[in-house]
Amino acid sequence: MLAPGSSPEQRGRLALQWRQVSWITCWIALYAAEALPTCPFSCKCDSRSLEVDCSGLGLTTVPPDVPAATRTLLLLNNKLSALPSWAFANLSSLQRLDLSNNFLDQLPHSIFGDLTNLTELQLRNNSIRTLDRDLLRHAPLLRHLDLSINGLAQLPPGLFDGLLALRSLSLRSNRLQNLDRLTFEPLANLQLLQVGDNPWECDCNLREFKHWMEWFSYRGGRLDQLACTLPKELRGKDMRMVPMEMFNYCSQLEDENSSAGLDIPGPPCTKASPEPAKPKPGAEPEPEPGTACPQKQRHRPVSVRRAMGTVIIAGVVCGIVCIMMVVAAAYGCIYASLMAKYHRELKKRQPLMGDPEGEHEDQKQISSVA
Repeated sequence: MLAPGSSPEQRGRLALQWRQVSWITCWIALYAAEALPTCPFSCKCDSRSLEVDCSGLGLTTVPPDVPAATRTLLLLNNKLSALPSWAFANLSSLQRLDLSNNFLDQLPHSIFGDLTNLTELQLRNNSIRTLDRDLLRHAPLLRHLDLSINGLAQLPPGLFDGLLALRSLSLRSNRLQNLDRLTFEPLANLQLLQVGDNPWECDCNLREFKHWMEWFSYRGGRLDQLACTLPKELRGKDMRMVPMEMFNYCSQLEDENSSAGLDIPGPPCTKASPEPAKPKPGAEPEPEPGTACPQKQRHRPVSVRRAMGTVIIAGVVCGIVCIMMVVAAAYGCIYASLMAKYHRELKKRQPLMGDPEGEHEDQKQISSVA
């Protein structure tokens, strides 16, 4: 308040200051209103952890007013069946997304395009049957991925390319029958893989993935049970316990198929081929066409070739040891014969050299007579 009798200049100066303070207060209020995120209707928001919990609300669409600064978005236990490609646009700060227990059957390939900081994605218990290979391309920081209890029958090659940070992956309770080794090779830092409760067919198509599983277990990775469904001889057995010798026929089949594909059409090759005509005397024999039957080499599986190599190396080592033992025995025999000859010569020389004890007794007798 102005004191009574104040000059007009002081009143004008005070009014100007009051206007400036009012403008600053309005700007602060507007900035605070923009900075404070608005919580979607019926959802629970935590301003400290930046978590938005919209689970169990029966939602059929993703709330459009999710704050851009949200780090955790929980949408589990709803009725989401289809999501547009812009459902999570502008949520670049999102780190955890839970879409479990919904009715999702297909995901657009660019639905997670803006989630560059995503570290955990939960898609458990949906109806997803197919996945696009570019679905996770823009989530290089993803560490935990749960795709269990869905209808996945196969995984597209390249789905996990670029996910170097992935630590745990769950594919339990799907319709997977076989997997491609190349799909999992980019996961260099994977520590936990869950693939149980799938109708695995332990045939030639799963052989390469078995190799990858053995390598994954060797480097310390954790893997749940992979029980075979087919063939009947292996039903209920863990795939890791099936010996590699059971897959030897796969190599033979591949070799037969490859050789059959490279065959050049021509006259049939039979053992009872007609004998070549005898050349006329004085005429040079004409070269015969190459109609001889090439001898087909029998394919040997990798395990058999390794075993043969081991046997050969062991035979060489044993041969060297035997030769050394023969040489040592011969040396011992020669040494023993030389020592026996030396002792015989020594015994022959003793009578010629005389007996020192006998000479000592003769000296005693001479001394007694004297």
